[in-house]
Order: sequence, then C-alpha cells, then structure tokens
Amino acid sequence: MRITLINQTFYPDLVSTAQHLKDLAVWLQEAGHEVTVVASRRAYDNPAKLFPKRESWRGIRIDRVSNTGFGKRSKLSRIIDFATFIISCCFKLMRLPRQDLVVTLTSPPIISFIGALYVRLRGGRLCYWVMDLNPDEAVAAGWLNPHSPVAKALEFCSRFSLRTASKIIVLDEFMRDRILQKGIASEKIEVVPPWSHDEDVRFDEAGRARFRQAHGLDGKFVVMYAGNHSPCHPLDTVLAAAADLADRSDIAFCFVGGGSEFKRVKAFKESKGLANILCLPYQPIEQLAGSLSAADLHLVVMGDPFVGIVHPCKIYNIMLVGAPLLYVGPKPSHISRILEAGGTETAQSMAKHGESGIVKDHILKIKELRLQPGANGVRMLARGFSSRQLVPRFGAVLKDLMSVNNHGS
Repeated sequence: MRITLINQTFYPDLVSTAQHLKDLAVWLQEAGHEVTVVASRRAYDNPAKLFPKRESWRGIRIDRVSNTGFGKRSKLSRIIDFATFIISCCFKLMRLPRQDLVVTLTSPPIISFIGALYVRLRGGRLCYWVMDLNPDEAVAAGWLNPHSPVAKALEFCSRFSLRTASKIIVLDEFMRDRILQKGIASEKIEVVPPWSHDEDVRFDEAGRARFRQAHGLDGKFVVMYAGNHSPCHPLDTVLAAAADLADRSDIAFCFVGGGSEFKRVKAFKESKGLANILCLPYQPIEQLAGSLSAADLHLVVMGDPFVGIVHPCKIYNIMLVGAPLLYVGPKPSHISRILEAGGTETAQSMAKHGESGIVKDHILKIKELRLQPGANGVRMLARGFSSRQLVPRFGAVLKDLMSVNNHGS
C-alpha cells in the first residue's frame, strides 16, 4: 500500500511531531508499506539548517521541499514560511503517483486542507492526525478574531479536512469533544495519545551525571522545563517562582528547548539578573535520556484556554524517566487526569496559573521529600503510553481503515 505522510518536520528534526511521525513511518515501513514523507528542508527551530532534499532512510522515502526561512521573528515571517512550505507541498504532491492513504498532521495548521484536496482530486483516503486544533488555538491565544475573514477561512479549511478525512486521530478526549462540537461523526474519531520515545528515553544515571556536571548543576535541585516554549504554555507563573527563589543557590531552573517564547525566558533572566535560571537549546536525541534524567523535578505547563486544543506530550517521556513532576494549568485536562490516576505524592503537584507562591511551595516540598529520579512510582504510569503499545494501535487503526476501503472496492 502506498502511504504518504505530510508534516513540516520529520527525522532528524527534534521537535515532538517529527519524532512521533518518525515512529509511525518506521512501523508502517516495517509492516510492508511503501512510505513517502513530505516535509520541509529547514529545521524547525533553526531554519538556517538544511536537511537533504531527498533521501532514503530505513526504507522510507523522504522528500523535503523548499520554503523561506524567516523563522519566528514575527507572525508575518511565520505566515510567509508556512505559505511557501504549503505551496511547495502542492507541487510535490502533484508529481506523486496516486496514494492509497495520506496522513497529514497539523504543522503548519492548513496542511491538512492540502491533503484533503489531494485525496478529493486523486482518490485514496485521508487520515487527519490532529496534533493541535486550529484556528481554535489561534483564537484562544488572541492572535485571531473569531469573526475575522481569516479566522472564518481557516475554520472552513479545518472543517473541510475533518469532513474529508476517513479517520481522525485525536490525542485526548477533550480534543475529541471539541471536534464533535463541529458536527463531525463520532465513529470517524479515534483517541490515540502520543507516546513516550522508548528507544531513546530511559532513566540514564551516567547521562544525568554528565549533563549536570557539564552545566554546573552538581549539588543543586534542578527544576526543568524541556520542550517547545510556546504562548500556549505560559511560563509566567514558573518564572515568578524562580524569581522568588533567587536567593536559594541550591535550586536551579533549567529551560531546555526552543520556540517563540524561549527568547522571552532569556530576557526575563537578564532583566531580573537571575543566576538561578539556565537556558539551553534542544538536546541531540542521543543525549535526550541524560538531559531529562538530570532533572529532580519536571514542569508541565498548559494555558487555561487550551484544553482540548493542544496536548503537552512531554509528560510521557517525563514519566518514562520516573521523575517527579509539577503541573501548572487548568483542571480538568488530560494532564490532571493522568496525575490523579497515579495516586502518588507527585500526582498532587498541581497549581493554577498565577499561583507562583504555591508553585514555590511545591518545589520546596518536593525537594524536602528527596524523591529519587528514576523511581518506579511515576514511571509505572508510562506503561500505558509506551510506543510499543500505541504505535501498533495507531497502525491497526490505519489497517482497519484501508481494509474497509479495499473490501468496499
């Protein structure tokens, strides 16, 4: 079966959608399918870095298209980058033979619309893998007026994609409920959470020691936020807690990753003269286990309006390394439900936005508990979110979809 996967990022990029799409692509190829990936040549967080235009990796054909690389300096620059990527994708898809199945993600937001148009014109089926929901996200963030022509056009594209898709994969029940409210039939929607990266992530004692020594963290209680720094995951409350703990030389806040808000964290550190904040770029995949294991407490943050719109999947790798974690965000959400199901002391580490004093108290409390990173208490939770379970489950959904198609034909 010919399958094309479309997303802005793919291996060897380090962002979450690239890693999850890589896992699915490998599974599909090993299941005997002819897999093509269409992605951007530019690295997501460093557009100056270019990947090969075309390559074969583990039997997967990767076609990377050109687009502008203005980066995240402004909303206009991002729109131009997205638009040129989408145009290049259209030309690439026109040159592909008919595909039995097209799987689109949501980066950039309108890319699912291109996949929907392709299957309408060329045949085959569409699976829409909703990693985040737009224009809902842009409206919730205040970037778009919901009554503006742009918002209405994007909503049309979104609903066209949802209606065209033979199967819609969502990440949690809250996201499913939002899509149901758009009038989409429930039988088209399947909930498959994103998974932990079992091949690359584990508790790594030696890697923990190397990371901490390399960055001057020996002897400190390390509070870490790792991943995409986005307005959807506002860090103001965490930063306020860091400022409140500035006099505690035994506590360090480590922000690892990138995104549009990463510079804001650096600016906050510099403006307040905070020596307890360390900012580092995304770590190479081979060092991911060590960097995640280096934390004594991990942070998971989600903005109040974004339940069912975005899905912070960093929690799954955090659980895999067995680290205590503190959630800052709304309840109920998929994060709060996971933690409440744990029944451990760390599961009670939740705070609302604006409660920097409570965040500070949680940090001090967990520090005093002397919980050992790598302990089974939290890692046990990760078993239900393992790639060994969820990637085959995703693949089985696609297999059932195509078997129905073949039977009908």
